[in-house]
This record gives sequence, structure tokens and C-alpha cells, in this order.
Amino acid sequence: MTYRWNYSTLSTDQEKIKDELAKELNLHPVLVELLVNKGMETAEEATRFLYPRLEDLHDPFLLPDMEKAIRRIEKALGDKERILVYGDYDVDGTTAVALVYKFFRGITNNIDYYIPDRYDEGYGISFQGIDYAVNTGVKLIVSLDCGIKAVNKVAYAKEKGIDFIICDHHMPDDRLPDAVAVVDAKRADSVYPYEELSGCGVGFKLVQAFSQRNGYPFSDIEPLLDLVAVSIASDIVPLTGENRVMTYYGLKQLNSNPSFGLRGIIEICGLHRKQITVNDIVFKIGPRINASGRMMNGKEAVDLMLVNDMTTAREKSKNIDKYNEDRRELDKRITDEALEYIENHIDIKRQKSIVLYDETWHKGIVGIVASRLTEKYYRPAVVLTKSNNMISGSARSVPGFDVYKAIESCRDILENFGGHTYAAGLTLREEHLGEFIDRFNTLSFDGIEAGMMLPQITVDAEITFSQITPAFVEGLDLFNPFGPENENPVFLTKDVRDAGSSKLVGKGFRHIKLEVIDHTTEMSMPGIAFSQQDFYQRIKSGQPVDICYTIEENTHGGKSFTQLMIKDIRG
Repeated sequence: MTYRWNYSTLSTDQEKIKDELAKELNLHPVLVELLVNKGMETAEEATRFLYPRLEDLHDPFLLPDMEKAIRRIEKALGDKERILVYGDYDVDGTTAVALVYKFFRGITNNIDYYIPDRYDEGYGISFQGIDYAVNTGVKLIVSLDCGIKAVNKVAYAKEKGIDFIICDHHMPDDRLPDAVAVVDAKRADSVYPYEELSGCGVGFKLVQAFSQRNGYPFSDIEPLLDLVAVSIASDIVPLTGENRVMTYYGLKQLNSNPSFGLRGIIEICGLHRKQITVNDIVFKIGPRINASGRMMNGKEAVDLMLVNDMTTAREKSKNIDKYNEDRRELDKRITDEALEYIENHIDIKRQKSIVLYDETWHKGIVGIVASRLTEKYYRPAVVLTKSNNMISGSARSVPGFDVYKAIESCRDILENFGGHTYAAGLTLREEHLGEFIDRFNTLSFDGIEAGMMLPQITVDAEITFSQITPAFVEGLDLFNPFGPENENPVFLTKDVRDAGSSKLVGKGFRHIKLEVIDHTTEMSMPGIAFSQQDFYQRIKSGQPVDICYTIEENTHGGKSFTQLMIKDIRG
């Protein structure tokens, strides 16, 4: 794949800020430059970023309607009303339900939880879920990670004598549901300082507000941050501000004393006794939790996250791991079918987007397939299938094209939709399929410039190998946890040569295991360049190359070492 390299540079004013910060911070100048590139102007801002503190979490009562939500929950507890915690079937929704239910079940037995079936009910609040609440005597539903658009459903619940508290993080419409409280930082009237909470993060703020109001110490709810960290990493929300703080402490909890359910998943992933990172959540823990909702019902994931002993946790984790294996098989088959269709029926060079429909594809897998197509072709992709006599599916996008807004502009022919800038879901009637495809393709054709279809690498700083000292790596570690809008910095080193022992490795010998030097040191640096075998002969011939890479700590044979993860090579 051909990448475009972009270079971060500081303005004259930023160079002055860098010089001032370098005097105050005990950090390598290159690391200070990274901080300034992130927009930091004072040592106080930089220190707050490098050393996250729980004290920096915002007052939960700044969220819209939080006061109303807490008063209504207190009334329900005082009157011994039955409460239903309701959430979506993905990682964010199931962790949110587990967190809120786990907290309140320590206060009342009159509480239940509900996860809609992806296939029978679809995304968000369902009439079936409300009917379940009616039949079980529920008087208050607390929805998490969904509900912001459920105007008709909330009205239906009200007719049945059920109140709603909506805790969501998706974009609201102009008209809000007629709920007792709508807690969402993205509301137009919100004064909350941070808009990018995950659904589980909003659930945590609800619990934080209740604890503050009712005299529970923060230490009682801090252990719940392991669930918040899993949700933030899995839902691909920005790892900035409050999310950074909660993920930082959530990872500490995951690595020291995770809940039984998460410990079961950690063991089944082979992460026991290893330092768990955001990447481990994204690629190992999250997909297993998600597999429950994709293949069966997300309720099983919540059941697992609520267990109180390791024997049950291990048993349920094995079930979820089996779902994940089934998901992988389906994923590969459907992805192969999608790629074959594109190769035989679509002139991809003339297309700025991809929209595919196959009524036989599994509804729980189409989002993954859309991600794979976007990754391969670097275009927005919408993958649709048939479910319950409706067309439904998922969309993924590339930087610069807001796929949620594109889908929202087609709302007049959609039954349901929701999502974010880079990922969205939708449902429509079959008779509108052709029109949707035409409109979406037109929107992408008009909205996507040629450069947006070329993947980019932003180089944060140029360095030499002699600068990669233990102190430098230790300072770089303070930038963790990495994720969206706080990516692992990419460094450039020029005129790198083989130290003599670089070799091809892996299946099909497609990867290069590097041992390289530059002009500043004879000490070789180890690195791995995945799927870049085309550069092997040039490297082995001794010719110089430029490399851009991230710096990772790796462990092999019980020993830790610094390794370069090569993102691209230029001859």
C-alpha cells in the first residue's frame, strides 16, 4: 500500500512555547515537541496530560438532566419501584449495563437488566423491551448507550406507566424523547466540558453522581473503571481528556484486580500475567465481548461481567470464546465473498465508495466486513444484509468524510440509523435500497477528494537512533494510553542500513525482521515490518532507506526490549 507522509511542524510561536516548556519539564526536547503539537502551552497542561489524576474528572452534575436523573432514581429506590437497566448489544452497551447494574444491585434487589436481540429487535430501545418491562412490573427504565432518538418508544413506555432516564453519547436530533431525564453531553444545551464520553462512560458518570449525592466514597466505584476502559477502547472514542483519565485508571484495575468476568476473558485471551494495553482490548478482549451480541445475544456478555466467582467466569468465557471462533469463520467467508464481488463487478478506481448488499450475509458480521473493505480500499464502505424483512447494515469511513452525516441526509428513506463520524448503522425497507445506494454514492463522489482515498502517515518527529535512550523510552511511556486523537507517535529516521542480520519471517515470508543502524550509532535497533517484503532485497543489499515507525516495548524469553514497529519504508 502506498502512503502519503505528512510532517508535523511547529510554528514560530510554538517553538517559543517549546523552549519555555523544555526549561520546566524534565523531558527530552523531542517529547516536549510532541506535547506542543498536541496544543499544550503550559507546564500545568502538560503535567495534567502526562500524569492523569482522578481529581481531574468533571463534576457529573454538569451533564444535562443529571440532577433530574438522580432524583428519579432516589425516588424509585425509596418507593421500592422495579428498575430496568437497558443497553445496546455491543461492547459499549453491555459494559455500561454491567457497570450500572453491578453498582445498584448492591443497593436494591428490585432491579433487572435487558439487552435487545440484534436480530429480533435491532439496535436501541425496542417495543419488545418495553413490553418486557411492563410484564415484569418495571416503573423506571435507565437506558445506556442508546435511546437518544427513541421518541416513539419512550412515548409508548409513558403510556404504559413507565418512566425513562436516557444516558447516551450519540448525536441527538432537534427533538428529544419525552423522558424524565436525557443525559447526553452532545445535547445542544449541554455545558459539560467534555463531549466524547463512551456510553459506559456516561453510565459511570451516573453512578458517580449518585455516589456523590448519597455519601458513597469514590473508592467504592473506582474498581468499575475496568469496564469503562474496555468500553472506551472498543468503541473507538477519543483517548483525550476525561476518557484518558478513566482509561488510565481502568487499565490499572485491569492489570491489578479486574472483575471476575473480565479476568475470565483475560485468561481465555492468553493475557494472564501480561501487561494489558488498549491494543489488547481492541483486538482481543473487545471482540470476544462483541461476539456474544453478534452470534447469539449480548445478555450473555453481561451475565459474564457480573459473575462473582472464577469457576463460573471461566465457564462463561469459554462459551464466548467459541462465539468468537464462529465469528471469525463467518467474517473470513463473508469478507472473501465481498472482495470477490468487488473484483468481478466494481471498477474500484472509478468508485469513491463501496455499497454491497447480500441477503444471505450474517447481520452480526457486516460491520466487521465494512471495516475490512475500508481498510483495504480506503473508501467509505456500507455492507447490507436482510433481517426480519428489512435491509440493515453498517458503514465505515475514512478521515475527512462524515459517514454519519451522509446517512443522516438519507433519513427520509430510512427506518432507523445512528452512529458516529467514522462508523454508523442503518435500517431501511427493501424498496428504498436502490435509491439509498444511488444517493450515498453521489454524496461520497461529491464529498471525497482524491487525496482522501490515499492512506496517510503523520510523522510526529525526525530522530536518530542515538536519541532512543532508556530515558527517552521511559518519557514516551508517559504518553500512554494511546488511541484515537492520542496516537502512538510516529518517528522518522533517515538513511538506515541493515546491520547484517535482517531476514524475512512469517507465513509466506511477507514480513521483515529488521536489525538496522543509522549514522549516529553502531548499536543496532530491532524492528518488524509487516507485509513489506518488497523492500527486503534493497535492505539486504546495504542501500540506505528512510523508515517511519512507532516505538514499542516487547517481551521475549522473559526479557523486555525496545522494538521499532515499522509503518512504512522509502528507498
